[in-house]
Amino acid sequence: MSDYGSNRSTNGEAGNPSRKAVLQSMIDTSLESSTDTLENALLLSSKTAHSGKFLGCLGVRHLVGFLGFLGFANVYAMRVNLSVAIVAMVNHTAIPHVNATSSDVCPVPDTNTTTDNPDGEFIWTETVQGTILGSFFWGYLLTNFLGGRLGELYGGRWVMGIGVMATGLLTVLSPIVARWSTTAFVVLRILEGMTEGVTFPAMNCMLARWVPPMERSRFTAMVFAGGTFGTVISMPLAGYLCANDWLGGWPSVFYLSGAVGVVWFIVWILLVADSPESHGFISTEERLFISSSLDNDGRAPYKAMPVPWRRVFTSPPFYAILVAHTAQNWGFYTLLTEMPSYLNNILHFDIKKNAMLSALPYLLMWVISITSGFIADWVRSSGRLSTTTTRKIFNSIGHYGPCVCLVIVGYTGCHALMSVAALTVAVGLNGAIFSGHAVSHLEIAPNFAGTLLGITNTVATIPGILGPTVVGYLTNGNETLGQWRIVFLIAAIIFAVGNTFYLFFYIGETQPWNQVITASKHDEDADEDEEVYSRIATEYAAADSNRSATPEIF
Repeated sequence: MSDYGSNRSTNGEAGNPSRKAVLQSMIDTSLESSTDTLENALLLSSKTAHSGKFLGCLGVRHLVGFLGFLGFANVYAMRVNLSVAIVAMVNHTAIPHVNATSSDVCPVPDTNTTTDNPDGEFIWTETVQGTILGSFFWGYLLTNFLGGRLGELYGGRWVMGIGVMATGLLTVLSPIVARWSTTAFVVLRILEGMTEGVTFPAMNCMLARWVPPMERSRFTAMVFAGGTFGTVISMPLAGYLCANDWLGGWPSVFYLSGAVGVVWFIVWILLVADSPESHGFISTEERLFISSSLDNDGRAPYKAMPVPWRRVFTSPPFYAILVAHTAQNWGFYTLLTEMPSYLNNILHFDIKKNAMLSALPYLLMWVISITSGFIADWVRSSGRLSTTTTRKIFNSIGHYGPCVCLVIVGYTGCHALMSVAALTVAVGLNGAIFSGHAVSHLEIAPNFAGTLLGITNTVATIPGILGPTVVGYLTNGNETLGQWRIVFLIAAIIFAVGNTFYLFFYIGETQPWNQVITASKHDEDADEDEEVYSRIATEYAAADSNRSATPEIF
């Protein structure tokens, strides 16, 4: 059990003697024929399956995590589909370009490994393309904090679900609106950013209520890696659809991903609850295991604590996360939105190969993010490394690694194989951040995990706006190796600065302000605690009566 759990338990029992009586009643009722306490039984359970049974060996929390994974896969598919589709949407030959020296541009290969991409219907300059690609993040900037706070107050289920569904509906409308008006298309992308902006903070609230502390690294990595998986699937699929005539070619990219978002929403609402306490078919064993592992998580009804704003904004670990998150997003969003353009306009890959190569780095990122999650949990739970050291190591891999690779890309020139290899490794190593700063919000303040992610993700969205705009400004009518070198070096420097700040100021411990609470709120929670503990005792007793003399807890 984490430090914040033990602190709360000690303080709570000292201030509320009746809780001891409730706990004693639980023990006497549920374990009449056993000398083990409820705590020992739960400890034994955590060493076996870590859950109740669902599909034979997995718990309901794994179902919640898997659906979250699929949700973010679709969320990112709807976010990045434009990065590939815009290559097919734009009439590149109609856009004027300045003449560059032959040494600063890559020749178009004469072999059959590349082909000329057909021109699209929109005459958008690089500046306009940068505005369109960045407009999503204008809306995304506005709703991150709102999503986190709504998730803490009312639960993340509906906030997450409605965010994905609304984004899906807007995505379906994209082709119609783009043909109607470029300005209207920019507004639509802003609205998509707003609806999608609530999803990550809302899911962080879900993780805070569903995931035991020692499972957080791998759960967070696996759930949020859904975004990487969605990128891996959607980029080559988008390239294939753009190169074919099904539903008009590039419009089918938006129709398909948007429709999947609506279907996912229906499944999510039917199978997921805000917490273990309110879930319809979770086992008693898993509910008890989760509730025993968490501090103030997984309890219903929700009574969110007031946010101690002054202490949050004077907390060095919080700023360490904020700076690292912002630096990470500059590099990540630059590559996410601009890599297809670089591969097409500089290295001259056709749209199918472009999409496949653009997806390859995210496949490696997905593998590394999940692998790093399991390794991080293992070194922490085994006592080999502290939480602080673990986070700093993995965050360094996820920042310094891409930094070096982007410098290499900037100086590889027209060597396509070396450029693609360096880009692949850069994005792949970036997956380690899911065991670095990406999970740090849950550790320094689990009670405010949604709000903290809402704040940092809001600030970290600014690079999503500025990045494509800067790239458009640097390359507008002047797509040369020298200009793209500047793009990559800017991202590399920001990666390095962000992680260095994180190394100096992050501490992977629950902060004292996580427990700030008013006196009246304390009294309300004390009464609620008695009710919750009594209900748990009754449920455990009922479950215990169905067991044999030597109970198999899970």
